[in-house]
Parts: sequence; structure tokens; C-alpha cells
Amino acid sequence: MDKEITIRYMKEVNKWWAMPFDILSYKERKIYKEIFSYMKYRQIVAITGLRRVGKTTIMLKIIKDYLESGFPKENIFYFSFDEYSSARIQEVIDVYGKLVEKNLREESFLFVFDEVQKVNHWEEQIKVIYDIYPKIKILISGSESLFIRRKSRESLAGRIYEFKINPLSFREYLSFRNRKYENMELQKEEIIKEFEGFLLCNGFPEIIGEERETAIKYIQESIIDRIIFRDLVEVFHVKDTALIKSIFSIIYNNPGQIIQIQELARDLGVTRQTLSEYLEYLEEAYLIKKLYNYSRNARKTQKKLKKYYTTIINPLLIEPDFSRVFEQAIVIQLNAEFFWRDSYKNEVDIIKTEPLTAIEVKSGEVKEANLKSLRRFVELFKPEDAIVISCDSQKEISGIKIIPYYRYLLKTAL
Repeated sequence: MDKEITIRYMKEVNKWWAMPFDILSYKERKIYKEIFSYMKYRQIVAITGLRRVGKTTIMLKIIKDYLESGFPKENIFYFSFDEYSSARIQEVIDVYGKLVEKNLREESFLFVFDEVQKVNHWEEQIKVIYDIYPKIKILISGSESLFIRRKSRESLAGRIYEFKINPLSFREYLSFRNRKYENMELQKEEIIKEFEGFLLCNGFPEIIGEERETAIKYIQESIIDRIIFRDLVEVFHVKDTALIKSIFSIIYNNPGQIIQIQELARDLGVTRQTLSEYLEYLEEAYLIKKLYNYSRNARKTQKKLKKYYTTIINPLLIEPDFSRVFEQAIVIQLNAEFFWRDSYKNEVDIIKTEPLTAIEVKSGEVKEANLKSLRRFVELFKPEDAIVISCDSQKEISGIKIIPYYRYLLKTAL
């Protein structure tokens, strides 16, 4: 690590040391207050999530709030390891201590380490710093791979609080767009149009309002390809990137499919174990999510069929396959973990467990015939509620409520 270059970098990114600091681009995120409430505790605070969801912006907002509270500006230290992956964290801290001429054991400090997962064995290094500098509050962030190794959580057990930052919810998206709707019935056409823009940008703040081609290129190159060809290679040393890209593409182009591991492994010409490992890598990287087939018996749930979605909607599917995209969007927005399917192929899209709620998603007209599976689930499991989330239909059919997505997403606390 070149000391002079590092010092120059530190001065450049820690602008508040020399001048007033503001974040012109900051817009409130729902999770921010919860994260900040944990900054008063001794434990490390960790922020994880997909690339480009706004983790660094949230960290800078925490810095701003510290400054506004009167915290000494030179005692706030930000450092990104994105281009310093070979550095040791203690070396960086030593350079900082000499630069600001501070005794790190005597005063209170806020250390903000971005992209910390780039450093080999970062968890052991952070643990040592946490233990020997009791007055340093540590805030760290990392992309999808921060806690991808189970040992990271284990080695920091009791020392860390973790928060996952998701792409914007539809409600947050409207806030970022400065849209407020007092009367949904009168303004529903406007809301529906905004939802189309929301699907296109996938809740990534940087491409809100961008043209379709720009959004497609950004999502593919800045997020998907960087995770698959860079992050997963660095973390897991994946050699067959073409295979893992193929697995992702199968789900990306056909979200919500039930995957039979043995059959897909045979089709791809790989072992069942390899396919299972690669699916796990994609899931740990937040690129895909699996829904378990609901059962009262947890062991049976783990063994039954699993349905897979990508956490990013393929913009190319929005027009030709809207019904599938609509279902995927609601699954993502509700952070669903379960669906239900029986041996007679009765199927309900989303099962929420606290309280038990059955949710069917329908983009087209909802008729009595569409409710057969939902009624079967109600008969078997007696959920507290059973509803249909529709595109633009609001009515009740034999006791089952059909609710437009915008009413459900904007009125329900997600």
C-alpha cells in the first residue's frame, strides 16, 4: 500500500474534514431510521445488499447526521476498499491515526468501511479492531458477498447487527419521484403509469426515469454481469462462469418456475451437486430467491418442490409476458418465502405465515373459476385471510377480496 497515495485518497473522500458536507442526492429510505437507531450501540453495524441499491448513500447520510450532532469531524473516517483490496485494515487505520494525530484509544470515533468484503479475511481483521479499540464505532458495507461465507457471521457473533438494503419498494419509488396520491381512484391511471416505470428500473435509484435501452444496459452490465463475472468469481473462485450465467438466465427469462434439480442438471450436463451449489451461490448473491412449498411440517417444507424467481425483473419480458412479470413483482415486493401446490396441481402464488395469509396474483380479469386453488387452501389450512392482488380490479367474490396492487402496496406496511 503506497502511503502517499492512500493519504491523498483519504483527504479526497473525507471531504468534511476541510469543508461543509452535504448529500444533494439523498432521499429518505424506510430502513434508514432503523439502521441509525442501532448506531448508539457498541456493536458493528453492517449494511449488505445488491450492487447499486444505495448502500453508500445511506452510509454518507449517517456521517452527515453525526456531523450535525456535533461529533468531531476529524473523528469520522470513511474508507472504501474497492481499489484497496490488498491492504490490511489495521494498516489503513494506522495511516489515518498519524494523519489526524489522534490517539484511537482515548477519543470516540466513527469508522465507515465501504466494500469491506474485498479484503481477504476481513472478518478476523474487523474483529481484532473491535476488540482493541472500544471507543471506535464501526459501520461496514459490502455488496452481495459480504456475508456469503458462513464463517463471517460465526466469527463476529455477538459483535454485529446486519441490515439488508433492498432495491426501492414501489412506495419508495414514488417518493423518489416526488409523487403523492391522495385519491387513488381519481389518480389510478397515473399510478399505473408510474408502476410501468418502476418495473423498468427495478427499484435501482440511479436509473429512475431513464429510457428503456439505458435501463436494460445498466441492469445487465452494472449489476448482473458484475456479480456473476466478478463478485462470484472472487468469492467462490467459480471457474465455469458460462454455466452459472446459463442457470441465472433460465430463471431470468422464465421467472416463477418450479425447478427439478435432477432434470435441470441432466439438461445442463452437470452433476446435481454442481447445480445445487451454483443455485446457492446465486441465492447468496441476492440474484435469485426461492420459495418453499408451504406445509405445516417444516421438514416436509424443506423437501418439497421449490419455485425460483430472479430478484431482478427482466425488462424484455414486461410487454410480452406481463402476467409472469406482474406475479414476480408482487413476490419481490412482499418478500415472499412460500407458495403452495398440492398433488392435484392446485397452486397459490404466495403464502404469508405471520399471520397465515393466502395471496393469489392475477394480472387479468378475476372470475370465480380463478379461485379454485385459493378456496382449496382455505379449506385445508384455515388462513386468517385470503385475497387476490389484481392489476385494476376491486371487488369481492363469495367472500374473497380482490384488491388492486397499488392499493395493497401503498396502503399495506411492507
